[in-house]
Amino acid sequence: MNDLYRLLLGVLCVWRITHLFQAEDGPWDVIVRIRQAAGDGIAGQLLDCFYCLSLWISIPLAWAIGHSIQEKILMGLAFSGGAILLERSTSKAIPDAPIIQALFEEDKEK
Repeated sequence: MNDLYRLLLGVLCVWRITHLFQAEDGPWDVIVRIRQAAGDGIAGQLLDCFYCLSLWISIPLAWAIGHSIQEKILMGLAFSGGAILLERSTSKAIPDAPIIQALFEEDKEK
């Protein structure tokens, strides 16, 4: 497999699985039941955070696709980063970043 193909495959897989577990109900509401069962503990908080969840989902995928240990570590970070960029570019929600919020509030005042 060439490198671009592996990167694109990893990013899309991580984004899809992370989005499924973090934001969707899943078939027959299976995923929403998993989130409800996780509750407010660490597992529940993990399922609420796209950034955290994408990192954990990228690890086994990078381990399966990567060749060397160094490549597996870098691919895991790249898959998670790519999935986050894809989520941010397709999401309608404004991130909770103070700088971005300040810019939007400043525009509203004008």
